[in-house]
Amino acid sequence: MNTEKKVGYAVVGLGIGRAHMDAAAASERADLVAVCDLIEKKLDAAKKKYPYVRTYTDFDEMIKSPDIDIVSICLPSAMHAEYAVRAMRAGKHVLIEKPVDITVESAMKIEEERARTGLVAGVVHQNRYNVPMAPMKAAVDEGRLGSLILGTFAVKWYREQSYYDGSWHGTWEQDGGGSLMNQAVHTVDLMQWLMGEVESVNSVMGIYNHKIDTEDLTVSTVKFKSGAVASFISTTCAYPGISTDICLYGSRGTIEVDADILKTWKLADSDDEDAEEEEMLKKYGRGNGGSPDVITGHRAVVEDIISAVLDGHEPRITPLEAMKSVRIVEAIYESARTGKSVRV
Repeated sequence: MNTEKKVGYAVVGLGIGRAHMDAAAASERADLVAVCDLIEKKLDAAKKKYPYVRTYTDFDEMIKSPDIDIVSICLPSAMHAEYAVRAMRAGKHVLIEKPVDITVESAMKIEEERARTGLVAGVVHQNRYNVPMAPMKAAVDEGRLGSLILGTFAVKWYREQSYYDGSWHGTWEQDGGGSLMNQAVHTVDLMQWLMGEVESVNSVMGIYNHKIDTEDLTVSTVKFKSGAVASFISTTCAYPGISTDICLYGSRGTIEVDADILKTWKLADSDDEDAEEEEMLKKYGRGNGGSPDVITGHRAVVEDIISAVLDGHEPRITPLEAMKSVRIVEAIYESARTGKSVRV
């Protein structure tokens, strides 16, 4: 590991980009050097928090700076590919907020530019870093659940109407969808990461509790190439915001997680099933907050892209990997619009 050199870090878009800004500032392997936004109040707040940071309203002007190595792209979803490509053409590595873009076609432009330039491009799906995810994934890969039979995934969140009013959220043009593309795409990523390649989807969607262009509820049946099936629900109508279910059921085991909190760990191959569950719940049953020494969230993703640049490895989630969840989301929307099963 290269422990001496630091990268210069910049962020465009100071909504969720504030988390990227804080992560870069906290990193021992990066210097936060610049932020960019069109709203002066956001720039003023960044400057107040980090007096040394340079502020810009012109993205192209910012990326001319030779001391910037990595740029986090934290703009409305439909702008991700355009700005990531512009940054790479200026010689900058990029970390792109989820979703990588709102269509696979647009996202491919990022991959093509990455391949052309040889630069590093990573995508934010920070829920893979939630503390129960590594042992859950390991149990699947090691066959401890036996043959996967069923998955249940449900993002039962809530958003007030004010979240959408006057915003790019809930628009097809900029958000690419509603509860599914914006809120639940992280869980779509976890579903395909845990259960494998999706074969087809059957879906319904609707607008139930908001005045928006897109949807605030989807319900899908997902079939996998392995033969397993899953249910997938996304909504922003579950007052006041209930849970995120990530549950796997196999021929020899069950694991249930709510967001970052392990709820159930039952594996038939255990020497002492109850004792193993007790131990796992003690370690992972309090969520990310119960493991203060483990880096999670945006801090983990930012550290990953910094390490990829300095140490010469691929980021944990590449554009091609991130496109898998977008492809599934596109299929769900197509199925809901047509009323037909759609192959992925």
